[in-house]
Amino acid sequence: MKLSPREADGYFAKPDADKAGLLIYGVDAMRVALKRQQVIAALLGPNAEEEMRLTRLPGGELRGDPALLLDAIKAVGFFPGPRAVFVEDATDAAAPAIVTALEEWRPGDAQIIVTAGQLKASSALRKAFETHRNAYAAGIYDDPPSRSEIERVLAQAGIRSVPRDAMAALTELAASLGPGDFAQTIEKLALYKRDDEADLSVDDIEACAPRSTEAALDDVLNVVAEGRTGEIGPLMRRLQAQGTNAVGLCIGATRHFRTLYACASDPGGAAQGIGKLRPPVFGKRRDRILRQAQGWGAPKLETALTVLTDTDLSLRSAGQTAPAMALVERAMIRLAMLARSR
Repeated sequence: MKLSPREADGYFAKPDADKAGLLIYGVDAMRVALKRQQVIAALLGPNAEEEMRLTRLPGGELRGDPALLLDAIKAVGFFPGPRAVFVEDATDAAAPAIVTALEEWRPGDAQIIVTAGQLKASSALRKAFETHRNAYAAGIYDDPPSRSEIERVLAQAGIRSVPRDAMAALTELAASLGPGDFAQTIEKLALYKRDDEADLSVDDIEACAPRSTEAALDDVLNVVAEGRTGEIGPLMRRLQAQGTNAVGLCIGATRHFRTLYACASDPGGAAQGIGKLRPPVFGKRRDRILRQAQGWGAPKLETALTVLTDTDLSLRSAGQTAPAMALVERAMIRLAMLARSR
């Protein structure tokens, strides 16, 4: 039987021990692995490995020895409790062995958990599970995790008191990070909040979120927008060392100043304009953007955007001979000096 994404989320959290098997497939190996870990933990409990109730088989071995899987599901365990056989990275070459095991499966046998990469609708492996009356197939797609998934991960990490603004920040973070990076961030948050009974805050999330080249770009743009001229050079050199190119930096600066202009030019004022930003901003970042927009004002921000547009055109000009990063640094210094002018 085929599980829809919503049905699959529920089944991964509470799998049926009486089913013959489950196929989890998808193009993102990390997402598939995380779902497999979740379902095996829910099915077998925390001590399955130590109690030898979980058997692992590489999918590639089933082609050479098809009986391996059938022998594994029929084997009698030393410890009581549910058992499973995990077939990793299976392809259609393993389908005959898996089909045979599904046909021979009886109540009391180990459940068959299979993971695979992207499978076409015509895949023999998919058909084996989708057409079986006592087995499931679930496709994993590159969609951001839902709120219920985020809540589950937080609960597993022991983080339970999450206000609305912190949940919104986590949802935005989950959409921008890969599943592995997001899981590591939640683990870091759990350690950060250990023995801390206070609500999870946006500041806590910002302290634990991974800092990337984009975060370093934010640093230099904040320095420019706040008129701290002397800090521009060292930050520019750090960005250049990280591989940021001049055009990318100019585009990032233009995006930042357009955000400020959208706030400052709102008829209801910057405080009202910042509430209309999409995606929304929270916590210290929201306060900082609001402060910058109010300090600059719409007229000076128009001038700043003109400077950035001219710089971008110069960078893309075929006749440009000056070093690209030097052009951008000069524009950043001009903007910082403009921020300090009255």
